[in-house]
Amino acid sequence: MKNCEENKQSRVAHQGFSLLELMAVMVILGLIATIAVPQYYNQVRKAKQQTAKTQIEMLMTAMSSYRLDVGDFPSQNQGVEALLNDPSLEGWDGPYLAKNSLPKDPWGRDYEYRNPGQHGDIDIFTLGQDNEEGGDKEDKDIGSWQ
Repeated sequence: MKNCEENKQSRVAHQGFSLLELMAVMVILGLIATIAVPQYYNQVRKAKQQTAKTQIEMLMTAMSSYRLDVGDFPSQNQGVEALLNDPSLEGWDGPYLAKNSLPKDPWGRDYEYRNPGQHGDIDIFTLGQDNEEGGDKEDKDIGSWQ
């Protein structure tokens, strides 16, 4: 009889979690998610913006090398492609990008190029996630003048 009671207690102890315990765990997980998820997306946004800034700086460095060799920046029509494709100009010593390809912005689009620039001799920029001028957070424009 004692052996039967021990088996009964052992089964009761191993039956699982109560509804109250499960609900407490769900509430805790919900609280963690409300704190962690926005922070995660904020970090992703910052990483994309930093990637764009770094790529624009790289393109501007390549443009400076082009200008030193050729004597001027590529025209609006030549665009950033002149960093890779010989425009048949005297002094061109490219390609000026290491991977021999133009980077896309973090949202998968080509970088914009403006010659003459509105903020400098030339402007290289991305319009952010929304692909429209202006905006803030992930929609913020990022350019060579910043």
